Amino acid sequence: MNKKTVRDIDLKGKKVIVRCDFNVPQDENGKITDNRRIVAALPTIKYLLEQNCKIILCSHLGRPKGEVKPEFSLAPVAAELSRLLGQEVKLAKDVVGEDAKRLASELKEKEIMLLENVRFEKGEEKNDPELAKELADLAEVFVNDAFGTAHRAHSSTAGIANYLPAVSGFLIEKELKFLGETVNNPKRPFVAILGGKKVSDKIGVIESLLEKVDTLMIGGAMAYTFFKAQGYNVGNSICELDKLDLALELIEKAKTKGVKLMLPVDTKVGKEFAKDTESKIVKYTEIPDGWEGFDIGPETIEMYKKELESAKTVLWNGPVGLFEFDQFAVGTNEIAAKLATLDAVTVIGGGDSAAAVEKAGLADKMTHISTGGGASLEFLEGKALPGIECLLDK
Repeated sequence: MNKKTVRDIDLKGKKVIVRCDFNVPQDENGKITDNRRIVAALPTIKYLLEQNCKIILCSHLGRPKGEVKPEFSLAPVAAELSRLLGQEVKLAKDVVGEDAKRLASELKEKEIMLLENVRFEKGEEKNDPELAKELADLAEVFVNDAFGTAHRAHSSTAGIANYLPAVSGFLIEKELKFLGETVNNPKRPFVAILGGKKVSDKIGVIESLLEKVDTLMIGGAMAYTFFKAQGYNVGNSICELDKLDLALELIEKAKTKGVKLMLPVDTKVGKEFAKDTESKIVKYTEIPDGWEGFDIGPETIEMYKKELESAKTVLWNGPVGLFEFDQFAVGTNEIAAKLATLDAVTVIGGGDSAAAVEKAGLADKMTHISTGGGASLEFLEGKALPGIECLLDK
């Protein structure tokens, strides 16, 4: 983290525009069902209030594709922020239009406003310099605190930094600290658990981690590509037939690097993709035709738990089963429960694994839960993140 943060720059009384990640889930009535991302932005906002800043917040929500769609309005976010902060957060009716400009010009010290959904603007996802400049014209300093979108070069995440001094907020600082230390300076043994659907989504991460970990555990649907590559029947399980050679290469690479690559030894299969489908436990070498693998089996769970006992650093990205259905959430829940008992640094790499840990009620037992699924993956691969690269160096 050689990037400047809000601590490294004089912000007293300045007008600051902060890119947050308020992309929060809502129910059909527009009620926020999980406010974690809003809560994660509070330390930076409170620090700016202490510095007597005039604060302009901005974020995207969902995928309105450059059109104004009322169901993607940030109005519920403004209400929730007002509640959490105990002061009014004014919502602009637009992003860089008349209302936003008027509210921004009238802002007093310690007042907060929120721009409407930045993705209502066609130029946002194209990183349009004209939009970036209009956003920059609203303020004097840019603070990026949206780790969840740091891997995207958009007008409000990267483009704006061409026109304003740009620093990170506390959330990005924390993410880079935990993810960076985990990968570059881990306490050993260092164990990584990778789940999720596709090997293709995680090739870069697997290759990068094989250079760093002592043990790599594979779970989730991507395990079936490894089974198929070794000549076993996988029934109707998700399998990437064009990645079989790659799976074998990764197995070989692990051997060469002296990394213990662990694959499931048994699996829980179901008749169809439904929460109450008929299911049974089978050896991974004996998945019957017409059945689909949805979770790691009890033998694998015990094997993985035993391996985790001695771990000093654990990185987990991707659930090891179809955790949305209770009968196939056993593996994921057991792994989460085991991590909660460890005397180790436990880092959860955002996305579905974060949701699984939250669902299991164990979030407060983990060292760090990343707020960005895609961003944390790209960071772990060693890719440059545009939303970080654009910030001032220390």
